[in-house]
Amino acid sequence: MNNYCILYNPFSGNGQGKESVKALCRKIGDTECIDMTALDGYEEFFASHPDSHIIICGGDGTLNRFINDTDGIEISNSISYYASGSGNDFLRDISGTAGEVINIDKYIKNLPSCNVNGKDYKFINGIGYGIDGYCCEVGDELRRTSDKPINYTGIAIKGLLFHYKPTAATVTVDGAQHKFKKVWIAPTMLGRYYGGGMMPTPAQDRLNGEGSISTMVFHGTGKLRTLMIFPSLFKGEHVKHEKVISILSGKEITVEFDSPRALQVDGETVLDVKSYTVRAYTDTPLKEKETANV
Repeated sequence: MNNYCILYNPFSGNGQGKESVKALCRKIGDTECIDMTALDGYEEFFASHPDSHIIICGGDGTLNRFINDTDGIEISNSISYYASGSGNDFLRDISGTAGEVINIDKYIKNLPSCNVNGKDYKFINGIGYGIDGYCCEVGDELRRTSDKPINYTGIAIKGLLFHYKPTAATVTVDGAQHKFKKVWIAPTMLGRYYGGGMMPTPAQDRLNGEGSISTMVFHGTGKLRTLMIFPSLFKGEHVKHEKVISILSGKEITVEFDSPRALQVDGETVLDVKSYTVRAYTDTPLKEKETANV
């Protein structure tokens, strides 16, 4: 008899979570399957499964839920991941293979935290702020009224052309201030990918050993030029546009817009956010740096 226990999210993959569990069971054999959305807490769960190899079945949002719900709990179990989400940016970033069970012990330790509206969140991919948060906000509204698949690309294009207005922003990296005008997006990343394949920080390495995170600021462009550059985010080629793309790396980053906007943490939407602060996991004290204006 195997010693696996599957934690699954029935809402992952546009509601196909249960079907994904069935596919996983066919792969590893019959085993215990638990709906993680129905768990009251993880202390009792881990106490009753001291020797189980845990497999998380879901998408990026499922991983985000797991790392936040278990924050502060010492986990001795081995944790693996079976990707069954709609975006699977974490799987893409670690060069994983769809349909395979992958050990993720080294990836879920020492994660950065984000403070948004007074609440702390851990994240495994990145924080989206700007038109990406807007897309999640609109997508959530559409999901409440329809069961059709959400076309985020279409939402982004319509937002760029008609609905979303850029804002001024101040980005503070390890004490150094950087000011930008007409900011469209300003995500802070642990990995390279978010938003179903966008690569805002192509040089970011989640296991860089320095505990650093990176913020990409897309700024100073009008609607048409923004629309022309935007598709290059999916290949990481937007960095060629050095006058309008700035990437800043550090261990503590605060992004502040001059008006509240929606934000997303690993795809989970938070509304009416004026600023957020991300702190990488590090024991190294931060150093004061000079102020720069852009």
